[in-house]
Amino acid sequence: MPRGLNTGDSAWVLVSFAMVLLMTPGLAFFYGGMARSKNLVSVLYMSFVSIAVVSVIWFAYGYGIAFGPDLGGVGLLGWGDWQFFKTTPSLLHREIPLYVYSVFQLTFAIITIALVSGSVANRVRIGPWMIFGAVWVTLVYLPVAHWVFSDTGWLSKWGVLDFAGGLVVELNSGIAGLALAVALGPGINFRKEEPPRPKNVPFVLLGLGLLWFGWFGFNGGSALTDGPLAANAVANTMMCGCVAMLVWMLVERMRYKRFSRLGGATGAVAGLVAITPACGYVNLFGATIIGVVVAIVCTYAVEVKTVVGYDDTLDVVGIHAAGGIVGIVALGFLATGQYGDPTAGLVYGGSVSLLGKQVVGVLAVGFYCFVVTFAIGKIIDRLFRMRPTPEEEAAGLDTELRID
Repeated sequence: MPRGLNTGDSAWVLVSFAMVLLMTPGLAFFYGGMARSKNLVSVLYMSFVSIAVVSVIWFAYGYGIAFGPDLGGVGLLGWGDWQFFKTTPSLLHREIPLYVYSVFQLTFAIITIALVSGSVANRVRIGPWMIFGAVWVTLVYLPVAHWVFSDTGWLSKWGVLDFAGGLVVELNSGIAGLALAVALGPGINFRKEEPPRPKNVPFVLLGLGLLWFGWFGFNGGSALTDGPLAANAVANTMMCGCVAMLVWMLVERMRYKRFSRLGGATGAVAGLVAITPACGYVNLFGATIIGVVVAIVCTYAVEVKTVVGYDDTLDVVGIHAAGGIVGIVALGFLATGQYGDPTAGLVYGGSVSLLGKQVVGVLAVGFYCFVVTFAIGKIIDRLFRMRPTPEEEAAGLDTELRID
């Protein structure tokens, strides 16, 4: 046994890795249940192929860019730690094996690109999607992960708080979804008919269940310990998801005099998104406030696309970008300074500087992600034709897959 190894923490992070990996199949069912039936298999497949593409990149060079020694000491990029084809499982990251820490972080990268697929579901071909995913993870996800998750990243050193990926996963995927939706243009049926209703509600609810289960590993595992910090993250995750689900349903009832087929499930996801950056730093009161606020904000955010005119097919922007922003900014008010980090928000006697840093973090990641993703989308579409032809889109993308 390596000296310094904490077997309890290692076991918890290993279990969390498996839980978070399960989130990507859960997301596939969540998205697949909302997609048009003629695109169901294609939408499922976009999530599953993300696992393979990102995993190969991660072990080849991805971990080195995200968590390797800082290039130039400016906190923008890791470089040079290309050890995964020669290292041993006994090498430690703090008190857990480096392999365990690495595969846990790998699952974050996988689900981030899988989330982006929801913004362009029904109108992206599988082959070019895989190429886009490889390029996007390399040029967008890995640098942003270094900024926030690495101890030498510039946002991390500056004091921006993000416990489990509000910037790296949620905002990053939401803004990337917006940029790609704008780059590729709307689907052929956008604004021409009633928005597609979920074709398979049981799939949606199954996906929600798998996502919710995995989210406890997502947030609790980010503590990298099986102690009180993980317990706090797990409790806040449960509270915020439940509060947001109920408030979303209440808002729907007040606005439309009825519940929608997706309302409660979407509200729960919005709550889980918003608590992700905050779960380790707030208490149950803070989790409750975040759940209320994000449910109200996101019920309106999902409607922006019909006003502005971008085709965010499965509301990645309205849930993950908007929800991520709520959770990140809320830390400027609700961070207690007692859990995970000593920096307190305004409600607990902290200064306005934390709020300012959180806002700058949102703007920096959002701007970088949008510009680079838009460029990648345009180039990949030009070179490899990401968009199907109108005839192919009308027939459904499942026709390009052999289904047997």
